[in-house]
Amino acid sequence: MRLTKHHGLGNDFLVGLVEQAPRSLASFAREICDRRTGIGADGLVLGLPGKKGADLTMLLHNSDGSIAEMSGNGIRCLAQAHAMAHRTGATSLEIDTTGGRRQVEIDSDGHNAEASVNMGPVGPGPGVDDRILAETVGSLVGTADLGNPHLVLVVDDLAAVDIGELGARYEALYPQGINVEWVAADPNNGNNLDMLVWERGAGVTQACGTGATAAAFLAHEWGLVEQQVNVRMPGGEVQVVANEHPLLIGRTDYVASIELST
Repeated sequence: MRLTKHHGLGNDFLVGLVEQAPRSLASFAREICDRRTGIGADGLVLGLPGKKGADLTMLLHNSDGSIAEMSGNGIRCLAQAHAMAHRTGATSLEIDTTGGRRQVEIDSDGHNAEASVNMGPVGPGPGVDDRILAETVGSLVGTADLGNPHLVLVVDDLAAVDIGELGARYEALYPQGINVEWVAADPNNGNNLDMLVWERGAGVTQACGTGATAAAFLAHEWGLVEQQVNVRMPGGEVQVVANEHPLLIGRTDYVASIELST
């Protein structure tokens, strides 16, 4: 099997364009995503042939082997892998995910690409657990669904957040898990939002596309930011147009090609 490695602002994925998924996909994802004994990545993305008008069908597993319905960074990495394999520069793709069909516009020069994703409608999410509400009295907190669930918390100081402790604990409060984003608005610029993220099934990551979208959408609803938002994460910055069907815009980078013996 041939895989390519890509990252969206440090959120890295192994990507395979395949005709069918390998057996024992969850354990395969755990093995190759392990950063000590495998290749290393936050997740495995497979692009299978599309159906009913789609160009591709995306299967995504986190580094712990669990299924993720959608990833804003992962789908941009898949689009870049497809553009590289077909030697196309600017192209438009319809990609089916477990969270629904997404349209991706990508402009790739090979190793680097800029891509925008129509993220689909934003759902209300599973709601804020009462134990979290008790800990965050007086703070803005909410949930949103981008095909996968998100918990967004507004804080005054991101440096004071213990992501590892809080992220693992908050995720465990939800039977299906949840992605957790802490955000702080820039008091001097309504277009900027700073964010830290704990990703379900992967832990602390450098960036999260669906998380940035959920955070920007809720922050705009709460009146903290304008509709067009620069979401700044440890790995870099994406732009989100926080309307009814948010648009996520960001870069992806090709890292390497890997041949696996099967």
